[in-house]
Order: sequence, then structure tokens, then C-alpha cells
Amino acid sequence: MSQAKIGVIGGTGLYNVEGLTDIEKVSLDTPFGKPSDTITIGTLERQRVAFLPRHGRGHIISPTEIPQRANIYALKSLGVEHIIAINSVGSFKSEIKPGDLLIPDQLIDRTRQRINTFFGNGIVAHIQFAQPFCPNLSKIMYLSAREAGASVHPKGTYVVMEGPAFSTQAESRLHRSWGADVIGMTALPEAKLAREAEICYSIVACSTDYDSWHETEEPVSVDAILSTMRQNMEMSKKIISLAVSRMPPERDCDCATALMGAIVTAPELVPPEQKKKLDLLIGKYLTKGNS
Repeated sequence: MSQAKIGVIGGTGLYNVEGLTDIEKVSLDTPFGKPSDTITIGTLERQRVAFLPRHGRGHIISPTEIPQRANIYALKSLGVEHIIAINSVGSFKSEIKPGDLLIPDQLIDRTRQRINTFFGNGIVAHIQFAQPFCPNLSKIMYLSAREAGASVHPKGTYVVMEGPAFSTQAESRLHRSWGADVIGMTALPEAKLAREAEICYSIVACSTDYDSWHETEEPVSVDAILSTMRQNMEMSKKIISLAVSRMPPERDCDCATALMGAIVTAPELVPPEQKKKLDLLIGKYLTKGNS
């Protein structure tokens, strides 16, 4: 099976990556079920890239139903070390206009129905998540967006809501009062699971609307999102290509060792079925007795 060090997770409107050559389609199964769709592996800017549309091709999976653990596990099994995620968001700031991009550096979790960890059932781990995005990868995404000519904001706080309904006006105004910058439905638990899998993770958040707080703009709707997304997706494809060309051959961030010291369960007490299930993630630590 082909391997890839770079993964791209496509959001609404992004169901393929242009410019891939030497393409291979991979259908995987994982201990957490099947991922959202077939994974496309190809060469882009001399790098092997694995692409996965999180909602499935044709957008058939709602935010709550996305098999997040299967998606991240599948990419990890292919050798992915960096994930570029493309997300549609609503904006809480007048200066973050529809069509603008933002590279978030913080998250607020407002989801309620999602399993957000690989751990449990006899093994406990507590990862550091104060900085939920890889700073090195986020810098690459920001520089690539600028080079592509995007109107891009270098940082901001992303509220992750459960969905699938959009915000009420009261919710939108509350989140805005917190100082949040954008809101979407898919950054979590994706970012947490990527950290547990020791994969660098960054988001290009594509602003499509002003959520529901704005007094003179229409509240968010599917039509408004799709109209702006067509513009955003073309820009996102350019940014992905530029970012892939900037990827370093080796990592020097903390993401690569996120589980070091995070596993608090004694190795001899981890149930055998969990050791087997999570071997891809924890095998190197349990083998060394370094938990």
C-alpha cells in the first residue's frame, strides 16, 4: 500500500485535490470502522499526499456523524505526519468578511455528542492541548495563503458547535461576546484526535457568512455558504499546493511526541484488546515501558 506523509481533509465543497499524479485509491478499514470515503493518494509538488473528504464525496455525512476516529487512524496508518484541514466557518468579526480565510490558533468546544478520544476502556491518556494547532504547520499555511493572494488572518479562536442547525441569534451573540472569531462544526474532535495520533494539524478556515449576529446581513443559510465556498475552494486548492511545497523533510515540533508522558495507565494493566487496537498509536511507548 502507498504511504503519504501529508494528509488533506476536505470540507464542504472540497472533494478532490487538483494536480495529483500517480494516483491510487485506497479503501481502508480501521479498529474504529471505515473512514468517510475512499482515500486518494497521489504526488503533488514531489510529495505523496493522501486526500480524504470528511463529509464523503457528495456530502452525505453530517458533522455529528463523521467517523472522526476512523479518519485520523486511517491517515496515521498511511504514514501521515501533517494534516491540512479545510473548514467552512461563519465569522463573528466585521473585519473577517465572507471570502476571507483565517488560520485559527485556538478552539472552544461546544459539541455534545461526539467521542473525542482514542483512549478509554482500560487505558487513560491526557495529552497537552493548550495549543490545539501545530504552530509550525500553521505558519506554513499562513505564508502559503498570503503567497496565493488570499485575504488571510493569521490567528483567531474557532468555536466548534454540534450542528447541524446553524446558530440562534442569542448563541451567535454569546460566542461573539467571548471574543471568538469564527464558528464551524468540524474542527473537533478532529484536532484532538490528530494530537493523540501525534500528527501535526492545522486548519484553513474559510469564512462564508456572518453567522447570525449581524444586524444588517442576512443570517447564515446554505445558499450563502455554497456561493462563497466556490470562491474559497479555488483559493484553498492553490494554498494546498503551495503548502505542500513548503513542507519540511523532518518535524521539529512537539506534536510528534504528544503521547510521551501522557499515558498514565501502567503498561501491564492495559487490556490486551486495547493494546492491539491502539498499537499503531501507543506501541512504541508500551514496548519501551515509557508511559
